This record gives sequence, C-alpha cells and structure tokens, in this order.
Amino acid sequence: MRKTATGIRGFDDLASGGLPEGQTTLVSGAAGAGKTVFALETLVHGARDLGEPGIFVCFEEDPAHLQRSALSFDWGLDAIPETDLWFLDAQSDLDMGRSGNVDISGLLAVLQAKVLQMGAKRIVFDAVDMLLREIADPNIVRREVYRLRDWLLKMKLTAIITAKVFNTTSAQSGQPSMEFIEFMVDCSILMGHQILEGVFQRNLRITKYRGSPHQENETPFVVGAKGIDVAFMHGMEKPHASVSSERLSTGHGQLDDMLNGGYIRGASILMTGYPGTAKTTFCAYFLLAACLRGEKSLFVSFVSREDEIVRNLQSVSIDLQPHIDSGLLRMVSTRALRGSAETHMLMIRTLAHEHGATCVVTDPLSALSQSGSPTINGPYVAERLIDWAKSEGITVMCTSRLDDAEGADEASPTQISTIADTWIHLSYDLALGERNRRFSIIKSRGTSHTNQLREFVLSDQGVTFRDVYVGAGEMLVGSQRWGRERSDELALREQEAAADRETARLNGDISKLEGGIALLMAQLETKRAEAATLTERTDEQVSDTEQTRDKMRDLRGG
Repeated sequence: MRKTATGIRGFDDLASGGLPEGQTTLVSGAAGAGKTVFALETLVHGARDLGEPGIFVCFEEDPAHLQRSALSFDWGLDAIPETDLWFLDAQSDLDMGRSGNVDISGLLAVLQAKVLQMGAKRIVFDAVDMLLREIADPNIVRREVYRLRDWLLKMKLTAIITAKVFNTTSAQSGQPSMEFIEFMVDCSILMGHQILEGVFQRNLRITKYRGSPHQENETPFVVGAKGIDVAFMHGMEKPHASVSSERLSTGHGQLDDMLNGGYIRGASILMTGYPGTAKTTFCAYFLLAACLRGEKSLFVSFVSREDEIVRNLQSVSIDLQPHIDSGLLRMVSTRALRGSAETHMLMIRTLAHEHGATCVVTDPLSALSQSGSPTINGPYVAERLIDWAKSEGITVMCTSRLDDAEGADEASPTQISTIADTWIHLSYDLALGERNRRFSIIKSRGTSHTNQLREFVLSDQGVTFRDVYVGAGEMLVGSQRWGRERSDELALREQEAAADRETARLNGDISKLEGGIALLMAQLETKRAEAATLTERTDEQVSDTEQTRDKMRDLRGG
C-alpha cells in the first residue's frame, strides 16, 4: 500500500508510514481532542515539505480565524502561498438544511475546479458533521456521504474527514449517525481526552486501517508549539546512535573506581532512595564532570527551583553556577502537576534538542507517576525517555523514590528499574538514634562493579565513602561501626601486648638455653683438646718405645 506522511511526530511510525495515499481517512473525537490540528498539520506538511498542494474545507470555523489560530504553531504557515494551501469557507447556505434539499454536488464542482487549478494532492473536510446534521433525512445523509466518497476516489485525493463523536447516542444528541462513515473509509482514527487524577491527557487510537499493519493500542499525545507529538515507542529498533564503550566519569573518584571507570556513554542510570539520601548530589557530580569535559548538559527538576539547587549543592562543594553562566549547563524547574507525563516528556526532549545536551538529568523521574495515571502513563513515558535518549546517544540519569530496593521486586514507581543500565540505591541505616547513609550498586550492565555496601558521609568537602563494618554475621555503620572498630582495636592491642609478653618470655628461655649451650660447647672444646693432647702423648710414647727396642736390638748385635 502506498502511504503519504503526515509529518506528525510519532504518528507516521504508529501508522507504519502515514495515511493511505489517494484514499480517505476519518478523524473523529470529542470537541478539543485535536482533530482540526491533526488535519491541518498534515495538510501543511504536504504543501510545505512534500510539494503536495492542499485544500482545507471549513464547515464549522471561519477560515481566517482558523489561520490566525494556526499561526501559533511553528509551521511557517504564513509563508505558504495560497497556490499551495487554500482554505474554503463552506459554512454558507447551511440554513437551507432541514428541508432535505442539501446537495453537495455544487460544492464538489467548485472543489474539482480548484483541485485541477492547484494540482492539489490532499484535501481536508473539517467538521463534516456540521453539514450532515442539517439534513433531516438519514437516507439523504448517506447519499451525500457516498457522493463525497465517489468524488474523492475519482479525483485520487488523499483526504481527511473530521467529525465529532459524542458520548450520548445519535438520537439523544440530535446528531446524525456517523457509524456508517467508518465502514466507508479506509482508515479511521479516534481522538479523545480525559482527566486522570486531575491532569488533562489526550489519546488517540487507530481503530481501522485496511491493508496495513499499525499500532492498535491507545497512545497518548500532546499538542505543543510544533504541533502534535504522539507518544510512539520505537522499542528495540536500531537507534540513530551507535553503541559506545566510552567511559564517562561519575564526577567522584571513589565512585569511578567502584564502577570500573565510570558510566558508559549512552547508558541510562537510575538513582533510587529515600528523600535526603543525596540522589540530587550524585546527579550534580555527574553534571559537573560533563561540564568540565566541555559537554552541554540539561538538568530538569520537579522539586526545587534552579537557584535553590545551586545554593544547596554549594554546601557540599559542588558549584554549578559557573557552568550555568557559561551556557554549558541548562537548569529547568517545573512541577509535575503542571501537565501530563507526555507533556513533560515532550518538554525534556525539546529542551535537550535546543540545548544540544549530551547528558540529561531528570530529578525525580518518579514525579511523572503523579502526572495523570501512575499505573499507565508514568511508566510508559519513563521507558520512552530512556529509549529516546539511547536513540540519540544521550546519557540520561534519573532519580526515583524507592524505599527498599531489596523488597521492591526490582520495581520503582516508574517501573524502569529493570530497563535501566545502571541502578544505584541509596538508603538509611537507623540505629542508636542515628541515621546513616548507605550506598549500593544493584546492577550495572556491561561493566564490572563493586558488590559491597558502602557508608557515605556528606560534609562541606562533599561526599566521602567509608567501608562498613562487616564481621561475625553483622554489618555496622556510623557510631556503631566506630564503637565496634574501637573495641576491635583495643582487643587487637591487648592481643599484641600478650603476644609481646610471651615473645619476651620465650626469648629469655632461648637466651638461657643458648647460654647453656655456649658453656657446654666450651667444655666440649676443652675435653676435645685434652683428648687430642692425650692421643699425641700416647703416640709419642709408643714411638719412643719402638725406637728404644730397635736400639737395644742393634746393641745386642741381633
């Protein structure tokens, strides 16, 4: 099937390429759902970027008013000539309705001449329900709708028809039944909005798309300065950025050592823990290191103002102000309830693109669980944030409140702990009236890392890591660790003193034995000398005796 792009970010991926070319799409929904914006943005994209002139037929809104409203979008609408984008006011002559004499053949004749004149490829019939409700006879409604369908097929135009959908039945609302139109068109899109926990949320769903695969689930979207942005998740598709093995410093030398050199570029880092466990401080270390490398970074906070964050971090010897002044670091503060989770996602992505950030911190990401539905939109946006960052090669660090990593079945409030590349958990150890901070790396994909729990202390010198006391099946931190280490040190000193005393005693015994051995050796030498003298004398006597015998023998003549 041939398709034509709408230019709406995320939607063309959702629809596997866009709308069916040369066929009709129905966009329906309640008032304020974004139907007109969807149709007009599609028309503008064709005229501005694809060289496909378009016609916008207005059945409800004045074209001049519509164009003025559309100028608020960053589409460059005022630069598109009338020869490429033409608006037709079709509100006239509707007073003749209810008589049953409505016939759109005259309107179609005017449009056909304009299509041929412009070489139009796209056309929008906005709020067609306004036309149909003026027709009392449902048979005439069907006749005119099918007349419109046949004309569109003959002209081979890519068409969008927008219509309102009401919660009440057609009979109750006084509106004509629109159900048969869905069977007539090749593609049908349902747009809606709702209030989730006090937050406005828009959604759309492709309810029908003949001959084409498409995303069937309801998908959130937002309307921003550039138009509609649909929250389509690309999932595991090949990202724009290649996988990197480059190490990025965490900003803290001891933590770099624990992570075998730091974070991996393009990775996602999740920092969880109670409030007050220094999650923001570790994020600041990361941003400071990025700025010192000359990289642009973005810090989005949902809890504190920028100036408060800068002031608070200075108490631990982290000064971000020079990097804000230089333009390397951009800090933005907002509140979670100021918009839906999708709105915040769009804001983060837009700010990162505008700033050219390679490192992004969101503190805390769990705030998105307050924006609309905490069970659906928060986790969905969190995953999309990570997928988007990976596709762009951006290293993203997020914080989230997580009370107990060991008992939380690996799930944070935004459900991203399983997809984050590195998960660091910060906690408290409460004992003897003290609250001591503990640090642990739960996982870090693609890199060796310490499996040891570490105690850390905040001071005006920053963060200092300390080894926890581990022994006899227990782990101690803070004053308990100090007391146990002191007790162990005293016990060790006593052992050393006892060993010294025993060594001295043994050395004394050795000295005595060595002295006795020396005396015996002297006596031995004396005895050996006496024995040698005796042997010598005996030999001399024997020799003298033999000589005397020989001499006596000679004297006797024998």
